Amino acid sequence: MDQAPPPERAVVMAVACIQFVNILDFVMVMPLGPDFCEALGIPTSDLGLLAGSYTLAAAIAGVIGSLVLERFDRKKAVLCALIGLSVATAAAALATGKLSLLLARVLAGAFGGPATALSYAIVADVVPAGRRGRAIGTIMMAFSVAAVLGVPVGLEAARLAGWRAPFVGTAFLGAVTVLFAARVLPSLRDHLAAPGAGGPGVRGMVSLLRAPLVRSSFAMTAFTLCSVFLIIPNISAYVQENLGFPREHLGLLYLGGGIASFASLRKAGGLVDRYGATKVGTAGACVLMATIYAGFGIFPPLIPAPVIFVLFMLSSAFRNVAHTTLTSKVPGPAERARFLSLQSTVQHLSTSTGAILSTHVLAVGGDRKLVHMDRLALVSISLCAFLPVLFYRVERRLPKADPAPSV
Repeated sequence: MDQAPPPERAVVMAVACIQFVNILDFVMVMPLGPDFCEALGIPTSDLGLLAGSYTLAAAIAGVIGSLVLERFDRKKAVLCALIGLSVATAAAALATGKLSLLLARVLAGAFGGPATALSYAIVADVVPAGRRGRAIGTIMMAFSVAAVLGVPVGLEAARLAGWRAPFVGTAFLGAVTVLFAARVLPSLRDHLAAPGAGGPGVRGMVSLLRAPLVRSSFAMTAFTLCSVFLIIPNISAYVQENLGFPREHLGLLYLGGGIASFASLRKAGGLVDRYGATKVGTAGACVLMATIYAGFGIFPPLIPAPVIFVLFMLSSAFRNVAHTTLTSKVPGPAERARFLSLQSTVQHLSTSTGAILSTHVLAVGGDRKLVHMDRLALVSISLCAFLPVLFYRVERRLPKADPAPSV
């Protein structure tokens, strides 16, 4: 993004801040799981259910968003979504049991899903395809910053002030980000005048889903997300209970993985722009499969917990930048919010499927250790193995020309 005009850089920064709050709200629930499970009397084997409730709500919101989001200024829509997410996160801090926490996470998902779809629609509107990989890499650094700073700080805050403190802090950050984004983001309304394939509402959604490129893209998204969310909700409990990793050092584990991811994301975006998403995504998928096998498919693992986490985050970063850059090039300007809302549905159905499936595969032994993690790892690897073919199918079918950006 070094040679991009200032308005473009400002938009990318604002979207990155929105994604930081959105991602932090989601990812901090999993490492904090053992803390609030103990405080609220929730079995740790139900962590996948709590993660799945968020993603299922986001999936439903994505379907609704695909019908209506193209009718609004993207700036106003994303600010409304971020406000709702912040309120829902504050509500989670007031939870008194499994049901109230579950309801708060459902509300967060209902706003978090559209926030993600609108964020990437804004980037696709503003940043041309030739440097979109680097822009996507910059925005996806929000995930790494959440891991490097947000999750460790949240874990330490939970240790010192109780599990509610990270939710309160994230809600406050959301409110600050609303003010920042309102000042920085431009009004984006060009898509309102552009002709959309299939027309508005259900007819436009059905027309979009009939396109082979769109179906291939959604299949790629499903395999990308489901393969890792079989594992992600259970990492914190697994390394603590099965591998004996101390709770007081858990923040350092996320710190190391976040630094590795942060250092690689922008580089990954540049490689995608230079070599294409298929090559970069395939390389990331291969390293990820090897990491899952060595870290979770064998007990004791072939590599120590910090190395497992760093390699998991690093390979996921390369794969995810390739995937997100590729999918951003599929829709035209008038269909971006619709496409990305439906993609959000696919993403969250896939993550909830992976998370909830993991609760049916895993069990908690009498010594509190997770049982059958090796089976879960083999399922994850099997799904991940399809990705190189799906990357190739989508990239091969992309239109040759990219529309001019709106800004």
